[in-house]
Amino acid sequence: MSCIFPAFALAALMLGASNPLPAAPLDPVPLWTGTAPGALGDAEHDHPIITPFLPPSELASGAAIVICPGGGYGMLAGHEGAAFAEYLAARGVTCFVLQYRLGSKGYRHPVMLGDAARAVRLVRARAAEWKVDPHRVGIMGSSAGGHLASTLLTQFDKGNPGAADAIEHQSSRPDLGILCYPVISMGEMGHEGSRRNLLGDHPSPALIESLSNEKRVTPETPPCFVWHTVEDPVVKVENAIAFATALRKAGVPFALHLYDRGGHGIGLGAGSPGVPPGSVHPWAENLVFWLRNQRFIR
Repeated sequence: MSCIFPAFALAALMLGASNPLPAAPLDPVPLWTGTAPGALGDAEHDHPIITPFLPPSELASGAAIVICPGGGYGMLAGHEGAAFAEYLAARGVTCFVLQYRLGSKGYRHPVMLGDAARAVRLVRARAAEWKVDPHRVGIMGSSAGGHLASTLLTQFDKGNPGAADAIEHQSSRPDLGILCYPVISMGEMGHEGSRRNLLGDHPSPALIESLSNEKRVTPETPPCFVWHTVEDPVVKVENAIAFATALRKAGVPFALHLYDRGGHGIGLGAGSPGVPPGSVHPWAENLVFWLRNQRFIR
């Protein structure tokens, strides 16, 4: 099964000549052997996978991040997958880009959450193989992928020690979260297309409430890095603000970065207002600083 997240040229530009070359992806790894739970068919999009990006051995920190690209739960944006993985792997983080199932292919909640949870469990179960610390596994998501990541950050479980599948013994709780211009709410301030693809045309008020993640934060939610642009015309900045406010109320450590300019889906920032050619947006540099403080980067 081929990797669907090519972005080497973009990441190489973002990294700059003085930094390590971007990591090449390994072969994709299926989340389940055989048919995935709830599969609607046997096409490529019915088989969720993770694609590993390993850092140079001399830089490897032992930390890992599962990356959920955005796309409104209708597609997967490559520049929010491989490009992020290459950027972080070049700084020592082992990354896994998740190809989760989509509403445009007939899937609905909780299938997507199950895919994200399984990805975290799989990384922990194979930690020795990938040379990562099972206690330093984070999740990152952009836009609707940020909603998926924030759902797992607030609705994880400890694993099932009685399951026949040993991977299911692992906890699905990420050790930290990174949310890039995230959809957080399924209510009025959320994103209509993401809500439709995730929940269908006529979700109940209770279902909308249960997937509005600003209302699901608890003191057990992991530390988070959240960023957004104020002028984002697609996903309202209030999503990020509401999630950060909930983290604050629950006593969860977080970093919140708001930038006045920039549209939606800017990724690492190529072509964004104020970003020089060949440079990354300041959010990426701020993230590296934060990850160093979280012991995810040396």
